[in-house]
Amino acid sequence: MTPDLDAFLDYLERVHARTRRIALLIPDDHLEWSVRPGAMTLGDLVRHLAVTERLMWAETVSGRPSRYASHGCELADGKAAVLDFYDRQHAEAVAIFRALSPQAFAGPCLTPAGASMPVWKWLRALLEHEAHHRGQLYLLLSLIGVPTPPLFGLTSEDVRSRAAH
Repeated sequence: MTPDLDAFLDYLERVHARTRRIALLIPDDHLEWSVRPGAMTLGDLVRHLAVTERLMWAETVSGRPSRYASHGCELADGKAAVLDFYDRQHAEAVAIFRALSPQAFAGPCLTPAGASMPVWKWLRALLEHEAHHRGQLYLLLSLIGVPTPPLFGLTSEDVRSRAAH
């Protein structure tokens, strides 16, 4: 596989936009709600995505150690602030990713777990991480009765009705 930074960045923007559309649906009065004490809140999940992208992935692909220390309200409090924080951290991370040379994108980095892997492969894990937590946002929103749109425009019922039998 030949790593392609522009293709990765284009896909990352679409992933970010899909997650942001779901984060916008979080009711203001449920931003810090969680299913149980000690579990991540809806706001924690959005802040977590922001800080891992910027302070873990962007740092490690730049040859620096992760600086991720928190995903709490002290980073951004209130829905507007959380969404702004999510967007700012994303923009900063993308600027760092965009500055990678082709050699750096294909070259190794050290993950927080101490594993060495190609930068492009480590950044693939960022996409999986975002999808994982977006799924949690969908689930938590459903638990509080917030309707969510289908991820790619079709519901499972739509797909079944269009399937060849």
